[in-house]
Amino acid sequence: MTHVGYVGERHRSTRAAWLRAAVLGANDGIVSTASLMLGVAGSSATWRTTLVAGLAGLVAGALSMGAGEYVSVSSQRDIELADMAIERSELARFPEGELWELTEIYVRRGLDRPLAAEVAQQLHDHDALGAHLRDELNLDPDRPANPLQAAFASMGSFAVGAALPLLAGTVASSANRVTSIVVVAVVALAALGATGARLGGGVVSRAALRVLVGGGLAMAVSLGVGRLVGVAM
Repeated sequence: MTHVGYVGERHRSTRAAWLRAAVLGANDGIVSTASLMLGVAGSSATWRTTLVAGLAGLVAGALSMGAGEYVSVSSQRDIELADMAIERSELARFPEGELWELTEIYVRRGLDRPLAAEVAQQLHDHDALGAHLRDELNLDPDRPANPLQAAFASMGSFAVGAALPLLAGTVASSANRVTSIVVVAVVALAALGATGARLGGGVVSRAALRVLVGGGLAMAVSLGVGRLVGVAM
């Protein structure tokens, strides 16, 4: 029976992988580049030196984030593929034992044993490997870990985030460069936290504050260290 007007639920968990990589990349891009430029500027270095440091930080950071995310998600994918191979082998060698195992899973979830056995048998007959991957290993056979997607999301978002404080310092007057970098970075971090919360279904104010506190602390410490180094030198 269908219900008129029912369009289904819109869950956000399918966004988790790419959203995590994108938010992490953008946050790191904003914070690390702004902090790097503030630290260099705080040491009384020339604007040319500060700009070169920011550009180098953007390029190196984006490539590092992309490579790191690719390696990390590739490791996750390797584990998933290994578990799939183990489960496929077990199903071929011990089909009855695997059927019993699936039945026990449904019993623990609240079905009475006869119904659990019937459900397990039907799923086993339809797609035994898929049933075990989903219900025993919590793996989605239709959505394996995607290293390239995560790498490009992380690398691209880092570059975009890093470009913001870099552009802010470039277009500002010489007297307002530090202030412009801080203001743009703070606004960008708040917007990033709010956007991530909206896409992920979280609390906007809490997410924005969480991102702001961490980023603001990093920038303040970097600026302070830069000034101390500048005075010492």
